[in-house]
Amino acid sequence: MLAPLKSIEHILASPIDPSAEVEFLWRGDALMESKVVDGAGRSVPVPLISGQPVLIDFDESAVPRQWFEERRESYSLVAERRSLPRAIKARLFGTYEVSRRNFEKFSREITSGQPGPRLVLMVGAGQKGMGTEVLYDDPDTTLIAFDIYPSPFTVFVADAHRIPVKNESVDAVCIQAVLEHVLDPARVVSEILRVLKPGGVVYAETPFMQQVHEGAADFTRFTELGHRWLFRDFDTIERGAIGGPGLSVYWSMKYFFRGLTRSRKLANILSIPFGLLALLDAVMPSGQIIDGANGVYFMGRKSGGRLAPREVFEQYLGAQ
Repeated sequence: MLAPLKSIEHILASPIDPSAEVEFLWRGDALMESKVVDGAGRSVPVPLISGQPVLIDFDESAVPRQWFEERRESYSLVAERRSLPRAIKARLFGTYEVSRRNFEKFSREITSGQPGPRLVLMVGAGQKGMGTEVLYDDPDTTLIAFDIYPSPFTVFVADAHRIPVKNESVDAVCIQAVLEHVLDPARVVSEILRVLKPGGVVYAETPFMQQVHEGAADFTRFTELGHRWLFRDFDTIERGAIGGPGLSVYWSMKYFFRGLTRSRKLANILSIPFGLLALLDAVMPSGQIIDGANGVYFMGRKSGGRLAPREVFEQYLGAQ
């Protein structure tokens, strides 16, 4: 269940100073104005777009203020892509089932031993992620979703490098297919650690063997072990691959045909037979899948401990 903004305003904070609250002016259920404390300690209004406050420190963010100076239908960099074909491919080639299973486990982890509603922060969730239905359909799970653009699935607009949420305010965080699109993944993970309550759970999915997508807003890839190191301040609940070498070959062929034909649509059609290679991932040993993973995932718990550098090699799950 997606939280109304009014119900979670008490945990929101200035993106400049997380100890300072956000000011809201309501007229009934309509947000009329929102203000944050700036670097000089002044209370300044923030843009409102589609009824959502834009809680971004523009002096420190790559997101330009100009995006919000005129009303547009969407600020998504992938708004033109149709979700149905992508969903069909995800189901056919196996990534949907892995994500769905992981989110079911994630949901169990955040509900075990804890009665009552849970607050789950959805980072970069302008679109519903694959397999997240279990979270959206659970009446005891309250979702607080944001992205760098407003959508029907977001509550506010923000930059994950400076999450406008108070310290230790949420029970869990989901960040699916986002860390490749941020300038400083380590900073984003440190923010996730900050906003999570002790014992809180994080779930992340991030690409490894994938080509550039979202153009200029695509920066980083992680091996499975590199992904584990990124989340070194969390104890592992489960980690692994989302798709293996077969799916990675499909991605490569899709971009090969895109370069050859200069057409995304034609490349998508020509690469379909290579998608069948993803089915062969099911018969590969897990170590081989890890080394050629199309994407990786990490589920962990905030415990106050940290993985030491001397321990990182022991965390390797591959076949080499």
